[in-house]
Amino acid sequence: MRIDVHGHYTARPFYEALEALPGVTVERRAAGVHFLKRNGSNWLPFWDRMFDPDELLRDMDAKQIDRRILSLSTPSIYEFPPEARIALCRAENDRIIARIAADPDRLSAVVTLPLPDVEAALAELERVRTAPGVVGLSLGSNLDGVPLSDTRLEPLWARLNELRFPVVEHPMVPTFAGAMDEFALGVRVGFLYDTSLAMARLIYAGVFERYPDFPFVVAHTGAAFVDLLERLDNGYRNYADCRAHITQLPSMFAKRFWYDTCSFYPPFIEMVGGIVGWDRILFGTDYPFVDLGAEHVTALNIDDVTRAAVLGGNAQKLWAF
Repeated sequence: MRIDVHGHYTARPFYEALEALPGVTVERRAAGVHFLKRNGSNWLPFWDRMFDPDELLRDMDAKQIDRRILSLSTPSIYEFPPEARIALCRAENDRIIARIAADPDRLSAVVTLPLPDVEAALAELERVRTAPGVVGLSLGSNLDGVPLSDTRLEPLWARLNELRFPVVEHPMVPTFAGAMDEFALGVRVGFLYDTSLAMARLIYAGVFERYPDFPFVVAHTGAAFVDLLERLDNGYRNYADCRAHITQLPSMFAKRFWYDTCSFYPPFIEMVGGIVGWDRILFGTDYPFVDLGAEHVTALNIDDVTRAAVLGGNAQKLWAF
């Protein structure tokens, strides 16, 4: 069974809302691919086919994917004004829940919360968490500049831990993205930076020590996070503030997380699998932003049993599909 844990779904009204944000314009190109531009530089690509509800299943069939977990992609809803953020979050959650309800045997979803407003986020979590097909929370690596280690988020972590509710991290553009205003570097480099920074902050701040019971999935094969583990461990060994909130090395926490394959680079996936364990690696495609199937998994130098686990068995165990 092939389970794609990293797919995206949205509708045209969401992109129309993004177009209305200050400083955002649209560059429409031929062949159905367009760019949202922020302050004149490329920010996010999008395709006309993203808004075709039937294209999703056609893509899955062509790539022999049995189930896909969908989420709202970057920039999610965090940058919108508070009142608009809450309304838009509800609308997008309702939209994605309706979409997976139409094909419950093929589609699941991780929902979005109107953070950094924790009170509103907790209310929305209770509203949607038991909807059919909802299997977790999609959480940005920063919340309009608010880091995930911010103490204001403690009630959310506590509730997620109580529910054992899976969290699927997804990168946002870093807050200081001015240095990445060419060549779509906010996506190419910024995403990986922001995921790695978020993971380091969450670990050093003790979030996973205080709340050890909810599953946490890191996007893009962990970005640079796993590659930085020895440096993070040395921080714990050498600096008192890096061990003030935790009682074990950061590398020990890293083995508790799950990682999708959306780096798409077999040598890197093999390195991460060797460090954290192959039972922690989950197949992902980043649909529709990357037009790939399972080629990067079939290319891995692993045995067939391990490959089957990566393609779907590990996700089946995590989510009890």
